[in-house]
Amino acid sequence: MTQTAQNISVGTKTIQVSEIFGPTIQGEGALIGKPTVFVRTGGCDYRCSWCDSLYAVLPEHKAEWHAMDTRQIFAEVERLSGHAPLLVTLSGGNPAIQPLEGLIDLGHEHGYTFAIETQGSVAQPWFAKLDYLTLSPKPPSSKQVTRWERLDRSILYATNARHTHEIQINLKIVIFDEDDYAYARYVAERYPAIPMYLQAGNHTPPQQAEEIDVSGILQRMDWLIQRTIADRWYGATVLPQLHTLLWGNKRGV
Repeated sequence: MTQTAQNISVGTKTIQVSEIFGPTIQGEGALIGKPTVFVRTGGCDYRCSWCDSLYAVLPEHKAEWHAMDTRQIFAEVERLSGHAPLLVTLSGGNPAIQPLEGLIDLGHEHGYTFAIETQGSVAQPWFAKLDYLTLSPKPPSSKQVTRWERLDRSILYATNARHTHEIQINLKIVIFDEDDYAYARYVAERYPAIPMYLQAGNHTPPQQAEEIDVSGILQRMDWLIQRTIADRWYGATVLPQLHTLLWGNKRGV
């Protein structure tokens, strides 16, 4: 369910929100299967060729987003969760471009935990307050360029947090072809201490929510498994995009 919002009072920071929904499960990465409420923000500094959430990325969808403050967002999270603390996943677009520090602080006060999924193109000091940081740099098939110094800084901010609390940092890369696989190998070599998760990409256009090519995705996943085993890349974890297999490109699940 998409959250609607009233205008925000003057003088407060606003967060552009595309949708808030759940509880559902996390469909990918290290937290796959974990119950969560999603806060999907609007706006992104990337334009990935295979993006499955363009409604939260492209400026032409801005009229569908809602300017909300921290308390309004958290009130909706609590309503959806029945006031039972659980994981809140901050997604996008790129949620790192939004002022989310206050939401994390408020949620922590009430026992909620927070995960973010971001490509690492915008590093924020408040990454140090997260419980889980999933960095998903985009491989060549995305047609985007990785700014390694920004990814380095994102990891540095989160690593510094370990002096005050435990934070789990993971890398997640969507794989479509051999070039993407080679990119993932490079990322793993660059950050050997960070767990790596690989996922077979969904090549079905987002507008075809009911007609995704499941067999094609599973074939790519099988290829990816065989590729990592043949290379003896035993440090990588290969996972499906569970939400894609269950619900296709539907929104709000």
